[in-house]
Amino acid sequence: MIRVAVGVVRGPDGRVLLAQRPPGGHLAGLWEFPGGKFEPGERRIDALERELREEVGIAVTRAAPLIRIIYHYPERSVDLDVWEVTEWKGDVRSAEGQPIAWVRVDELEQRPMPPADRPIIRAITLPAQYLVTPEPDLEMPQRYLDQLERCLGRGLRLVQVRVKAPVDVGTPEARRLVQLLRDASALARQAGAELLLNVPPAFEEAVGTVGGLHLSASRLASLHQRPRAALVGASCHNATELEYAVRHGLDFAVLGAVKPTATHPGADVLGWEGFEALVSRAQLPVFALGGMGLQDLEEARARGAQGIAAIRSLWSIGA
Repeated sequence: MIRVAVGVVRGPDGRVLLAQRPPGGHLAGLWEFPGGKFEPGERRIDALERELREEVGIAVTRAAPLIRIIYHYPERSVDLDVWEVTEWKGDVRSAEGQPIAWVRVDELEQRPMPPADRPIIRAITLPAQYLVTPEPDLEMPQRYLDQLERCLGRGLRLVQVRVKAPVDVGTPEARRLVQLLRDASALARQAGAELLLNVPPAFEEAVGTVGGLHLSASRLASLHQRPRAALVGASCHNATELEYAVRHGLDFAVLGAVKPTATHPGADVLGWEGFEALVSRAQLPVFALGGMGLQDLEEARARGAQGIAAIRSLWSIGA
């Protein structure tokens, strides 16, 4: 296993830095995020700083863990320790003579890149906070929509509308649910946020074009192909479910419970060590779920998470 420190270097205009692999070697000619191999006994941040200084001539002054990817190529296996670099000193240059380029995030998919770098692209586009909304009161939908609007106004940009209570199609309650979902979708579009539906499938198409879906673990297990939605996430609880999410090309997963919750105080929990062990093998971004609050965000990122997913603590942000 080759351990590699990788930097997603962001420019002031939001573009990210890529370097082209030299000819004649492994994955020659492909574009990748800059970085290189750890030296024996080297700390994570030290490896990142050294590699970026040697490869693109910058001194890192601010960086945070982004994602960890373990990927098995036929000829070798790599363990990518990926950091997001937002501040540095010096002028970016090709210190080793390789071509480099600043690339817009929405153009990364068009670049020929190693398979192991693909999950990094999705991690770049996802925020660190994932709001899971509580069950809406369909007798008072405006209260729910007002609270959602406040949350969006406070900067939340990834939202799951979660409806688990059974609703019979064709009833007044069903019509209120459809209207609520349409209104919630409109609010998200206005705020520039991504809205994912976790609702009975019969109501997905009723909303119109589905921008995003969040799948329960049971629905994930029954998948035969990726749903037709721009963004798809899933709830996972173990390594098998995470593997299913990767196999079907999902964009991210939510993994938990990490800590006890008020609704399930006696349930088994992963703990941070169990969470980290599972995430280290997952080839997609993973949010930590279960007892999470903003105070857990730094710990979650350090443990390899994309960020935190939460109901109560994030829903109350907009109160």
